[in-house]
Amino acid sequence: MESPRRVRATSRITTTSRSLRLEDPYPVPSGTARFEEVIRRSRFVSCAGRAASRESALRFVQSVRDRFPGATHHCWAFNAGPPGSTARIGSSDAGEPRGTAGMPILTAVLHSGVGEVVVVCARYYGGVKLGTGGLARAYARGAKGVLAACPTERKVNRVAVLITVPYEASGRIDPVLRKLDAKVLTRNFGTDVRYRVQIPVVNRSSLVGSIAGATGGRGRVEDSRE
Repeated sequence: MESPRRVRATSRITTTSRSLRLEDPYPVPSGTARFEEVIRRSRFVSCAGRAASRESALRFVQSVRDRFPGATHHCWAFNAGPPGSTARIGSSDAGEPRGTAGMPILTAVLHSGVGEVVVVCARYYGGVKLGTGGLARAYARGAKGVLAACPTERKVNRVAVLITVPYEASGRIDPVLRKLDAKVLTRNFGTDVRYRVQIPVVNRSSLVGSIAGATGGRGRVEDSRE
């Protein structure tokens, strides 16, 4: 079976999405979605899913090809970064006239407000030519439709840190970690108690002050190199 087409650079795209800082949480697909419609006898089946990397995006493209092997075209686009970012994107017209499929899909992806997402539009040609404008509108409509239907969840960027506190102060640490949404990875007891946790980047500075307050200034927070 033919492998997904090579990713084309699409840095010409502009987006109205607000700029995100690295630490900001943002929506990503929590599952997959499908949107279908028939336009002048051509059937368009659009599918959306998670694309945390270029490789995962191309795997999703291949899975849609495998699911709809009889389609005339499998056009696609992805953004493997935050919403609106053009750092890790790709698209393919998959044999349609240049600029009529991949670019409209990518534009919809970048303006969707969703990050780490891939959209594949499978077209079954119905015998009536749509023209370049008609094709672009059809692919854009399919991409927008499936993106609107795609379930999402928030992705929270986290950083690993080490927390060292006196043993007698350890009972005051768990409430601090819960309040700041820290996930405890390991906890080692000795004269001191040493925690390795993952905490949202936005809460990293608050953790330092909270640990100091809970331990009378005797607790330490440092970045984990493990």
